[in-house]
Amino acid sequence: MDTSHTSTSARSGLHTRRLRMDDGITLTATESGEPGQPAVILLHGGGQTRHSWRGTVRTLGELGYHALAFDARGHGESDWSPELNYSHSRLADDLEAVISSVAAEPVVVGASMGGMTAMHAVGRSSGALARALVLVDIAPRVDPKGLRRVHDFLNGHPNGFANIEEASAAVAAYNPHRPRPRDPRGLMKNLRLREDGRLYWHWDPRFFASRNEEQREKSSNRLLDLCPNIKIPTLLVHGAESDVVSSSGIDELRARLPQLETALMQGAGHMIAGDRNDAFNAAIMVFLERLAPARLRRGSHT
Repeated sequence: MDTSHTSTSARSGLHTRRLRMDDGITLTATESGEPGQPAVILLHGGGQTRHSWRGTVRTLGELGYHALAFDARGHGESDWSPELNYSHSRLADDLEAVISSVAAEPVVVGASMGGMTAMHAVGRSSGALARALVLVDIAPRVDPKGLRRVHDFLNGHPNGFANIEEASAAVAAYNPHRPRPRDPRGLMKNLRLREDGRLYWHWDPRFFASRNEEQREKSSNRLLDLCPNIKIPTLLVHGAESDVVSSSGIDELRARLPQLETALMQGAGHMIAGDRNDAFNAAIMVFLERLAPARLRRGSHT
């Protein structure tokens, strides 16, 4: 795997990195901290970008971790696949390649789609791929109504938006419990301006069009079959207001992963890191400090 650094922000301590996969696709990542320190790799959910982890990546770097969040293929600044190679197996291949770029087995944090990718990669691996696993509001089997609402949102604006305000209104309609930002311009990290002058979500629309109910059921069953192979410590952080992860889904996962720990985020829905970022960081830090302690970097603050 080819890798290169492209830019650095001294003020934020964040670096941009390009990682070339074996099929020619280049992924874009944001990282902080020092290579060689305990590593944390963060995977965003479907339709999101690595920027959903920006605050977490910065915090982890300040606390002495080597943190890296990357855009999944077909998302953000990573390449789109000309062959529509967006299978869970291919996403897991990408994760394995990213893991190979850090010094030792990382803790892998995956939200929604990213959590499913992490379970696929760890569950099929014959070796020690990761030190621990954090799943963010995802289980192998989820509530179909909540999943349908997510997919309706992701596929609900095929013609894009006339301006940033229209996009912000769409997000507010999907997340009515989350306060709307006074300045919606931060949303531009998730949008792409096309030649027709309209703004579109920053992902390949074919990514989600290639998935159907039959494929999702097969994926759920495959994940459940792989779960007994996941022997590492695992934490599930789920939102109290989530309509995606249900108590029955958690119980089914725990039956396959007896080591499963859970953390309930009050006031958070499916998009936990965005809804309650400080509380989310605090929850995973307890887990990280126990399993992968890092020395506080000089000049940083807790």
